[in-house]
Amino acid sequence: MNPSKSTAWLIVLAGGVAALQVGKLPPALPALQAELGLTLVQSGFLLSTVQVAGLSLAVFMGLLADGMGLKRSMVRGLCLLALASGLGGWATTIEALLVLRALEGLGFLLVALPAPALIRRLVPPAQLPGMLGVWGAYMPTGTALALFLGPVFIPVWGWGAWWWLFAAVSLAMALWLYRLVPADPVADVAQGGQGAWTRLRLTLSAPGPWWVALTFGMYSGQWLAVVGFLPSIYAAAGVSGALLGVLTALAAAVNMAGNMASGRLLQRGWAPRSTLWLGFGAMAMGSTLAFASFTEGAPWLRFAGVLLFSGMGGLVPGTLFSLAVRLAPGEQQVATTVGWVQQMSALGQFVGPPVVAAVAARAGGWQFTPLVTVGCCVVGAGLAWLAARLLTRQGV
Repeated sequence: MNPSKSTAWLIVLAGGVAALQVGKLPPALPALQAELGLTLVQSGFLLSTVQVAGLSLAVFMGLLADGMGLKRSMVRGLCLLALASGLGGWATTIEALLVLRALEGLGFLLVALPAPALIRRLVPPAQLPGMLGVWGAYMPTGTALALFLGPVFIPVWGWGAWWWLFAAVSLAMALWLYRLVPADPVADVAQGGQGAWTRLRLTLSAPGPWWVALTFGMYSGQWLAVVGFLPSIYAAAGVSGALLGVLTALAAAVNMAGNMASGRLLQRGWAPRSTLWLGFGAMAMGSTLAFASFTEGAPWLRFAGVLLFSGMGGLVPGTLFSLAVRLAPGEQQVATTVGWVQQMSALGQFVGPPVVAAVAARAGGWQFTPLVTVGCCVVGAGLAWLAARLLTRQGV
């Protein structure tokens, strides 16, 4: 492995560390409820705080990352995660946890948004689709790992030590990144420090970032709705304990395989439209198998549908990260473009679960969930066609 590609893998690892910070909260909620008297509503606010940061600030944080330099942004983001998580371990009030969780959301964005542009800087063009597919797996990897380790660690050491553990991991990752990743080019930082609003205007006036961002929103909203409600769905079906945790974590983990496969397929010459259509088609079929009334008596067929939905659906984000880099208006707008994609992804995650929950409440069950998911897949496939058409027209 050449040095540049090994450094690019380090960028992916840093993204995984940031994702751990997002995924550390769900397994800690029972302990927080017991020790701090956290209510269900307050738990929901804690879970959503990171997404609120992405929903409201992602494009501006991408703009900031472009301006300060890609490496600097990632290092500072990891340090902010370390600081917020370290202080969080000593928090004694829910209000303090909420504030520190918001800081973690900002740190997460400073790490995640510049990463695709930094990977593009480090690897040869022929290897870029493969590495961006790997990058697309950073979020499900970190989330699944936290879901696996939390139930083992927290009962023994406590939730405070769980926070401190991730503070130490984030700080170590920041030092590792600082030492091994080449410094930001002086010219790039100088250009990035000027014309911020011009870079924002260039990004939001170009069609490419919009098509990619809206497509990502169609994916992320339905993915979080399905995977996020799995514990409730399985608990209602009588699944509990360790099996419930394993099934939920597995549904998140298989998404990694789809992300990595997207990079391999693009590297072998697959058209982005083909991988996106395959991913959305599999999500439509998988969600139908998972929730339609005709599979009600076949629980393992339903779980196979969930795995198809999440695993093959992973082709979508891996491809879209590649498209975001290629359809950015210019080199200095890549992190801003990824920020806009992240913002639409957060919007999808904010809207998708309540819509699915409302449909389920009205129907008295989950059998009409495919109406939402298949609808998202159809719209996503249409947006993917527009993005691919633009890609062909621009020849990038």
